[in-house]
Amino acid sequence: MGSLPFQRLLLFLAFNSIAVLQNTIIFATAQLPGTWELLVPNAGIASMHTAVTRFNTVVLLDRTNIGPSRRMLRKGHCRNDRSDAVLGHDCYAHSVVLDLQTNQIRPLMILTDTWCSSGQFLPDGTLIQTGGSMDGFKKIRKFEPCEPNGSCDWLELQDVELGNGRWYATNQILPDGSVVIVGGRGTNTVEYYPPRKNGVVPFPFLADMEDNQMDNLYPYVHLLPNGHLFIFANNKAVMYDPQTNQIIRDYPILDGGPRNYPSAGSSAMLALEGDYSTAVIVICGGAQYGAFIERSTDTPAHGSCGRIVATSPNPAWEMEDMPYGRIMGDMVMLPTGDALIINGAQAGTQGFELASNPCLFPVLYRPDQPVGLRFMTLTPGTIPRLYHSTANLLPDGRVLIAGSNPHYFYKFNAEFPTELRIEAFSPEYLSLDRTNIRPVIGEIPETVRYGEVFNVIASVPLPVVGIMEVNLVNAPFATHSFSQGQRLVKLTVTPSVPDGDGRYRIGVTAPPNGAVAPPGYYMAFVVNNGVPSVARWVHLVS
Repeated sequence: MGSLPFQRLLLFLAFNSIAVLQNTIIFATAQLPGTWELLVPNAGIASMHTAVTRFNTVVLLDRTNIGPSRRMLRKGHCRNDRSDAVLGHDCYAHSVVLDLQTNQIRPLMILTDTWCSSGQFLPDGTLIQTGGSMDGFKKIRKFEPCEPNGSCDWLELQDVELGNGRWYATNQILPDGSVVIVGGRGTNTVEYYPPRKNGVVPFPFLADMEDNQMDNLYPYVHLLPNGHLFIFANNKAVMYDPQTNQIIRDYPILDGGPRNYPSAGSSAMLALEGDYSTAVIVICGGAQYGAFIERSTDTPAHGSCGRIVATSPNPAWEMEDMPYGRIMGDMVMLPTGDALIINGAQAGTQGFELASNPCLFPVLYRPDQPVGLRFMTLTPGTIPRLYHSTANLLPDGRVLIAGSNPHYFYKFNAEFPTELRIEAFSPEYLSLDRTNIRPVIGEIPETVRYGEVFNVIASVPLPVVGIMEVNLVNAPFATHSFSQGQRLVKLTVTPSVPDGDGRYRIGVTAPPNGAVAPPGYYMAFVVNNGVPSVARWVHLVS
């Protein structure tokens, strides 16, 4: 650095800035939007499954048969597992909870194997976690979140278990607050929690994929506003009625190769708005067909995206290309209605040590722009996030990035080591030059009912120009490049009315029913000219 000419030094400083604030490193590249921060240098575990709770804590969860983690359980709290060939007597944590206020970690006790399991929040805010491998194959677990200084922990249900074992399944909350559990390795069925009288229901759509050696694991499942499910596996999708357990329609094939695990790209349903009758699904990236079968690490991932109006009478895929081919990317719906595509690699496929060429550049997908202008490349990170990494929206508008263990056990002397660091990515809407238009929520009901009209009070330093939005975003269960249950609903609002001292009153109408927004806890954001507030948690009930 000292030998650089003065002009080159100025150029270097213009392109890169590094600030250390309270042991938090912030890295920014001036030419590209967005900033990165290191939140936790060592979480102790590499999170395979991540979920944000209404108490502004984050549950992180790995396998239990991963061998020694880097975080011990509380003294005297160990598990004994005869099926664990590495640690029969295990005193290491394989799940932790993160306090977002202090960035402190507390170990949690998980008893049975959660490898490649599934999850979803129930209407009361409890996280339900289903399936896994070995002794966890048919298990149902619950985590009832608590205040950060609490002692809440995992509870394994003893009086009920899954009708079929589930490994690589997908969960989705339904309009009545129950949860559908779809698929799994060798499990081409659906079932429900709480269990229904008809128990396990055959789902031949997934069996057809399996018979043809097609990817059918961790299917993409989205609840449509008509109450039906959009279920996608490999390159095909159907509309499924969870009340009658019947396929309503078949969708056109999505070109470009397999899309879900093990050739996973990612998928999201775009924001529901207006009269809520239209649902748009986006599926981006994936591995080339054959990459997983051949165990290829250098086959380039594809960068194509398909977009379909799932509720249209005549749906068709609209195709476009991302700036990068990407496998194992995560799609996170932001409070604005844009989607962040982050993590992953540019070659190979999902699985242990099967990917290469990490894709460090996040991409912003702007659905309101025309084809060709929807993608914006953002500031790159510095930590490769490959197999078993996650991304979750936080109540302050940042995106939490965790995990990456591309090895069967924890391994640190490798080209892509097991990753215990937790980061946060801040989109451009959190930049300092937008502070004066960032709203602050002053008043909002803690509980709202379907169809209810209520007021939100928000303050903004500069006068408001245009209509402020009030958007609900739920907390999904993020794993394996798909956020199970992810949902964003833009509420109907009236123009904001000045209320004195920089405060504005916004008239808001709650979602009309559970098909638009299933019951449960949501992050409520006020968005002013593309800049979201810090969210308040709102409980949506019948």
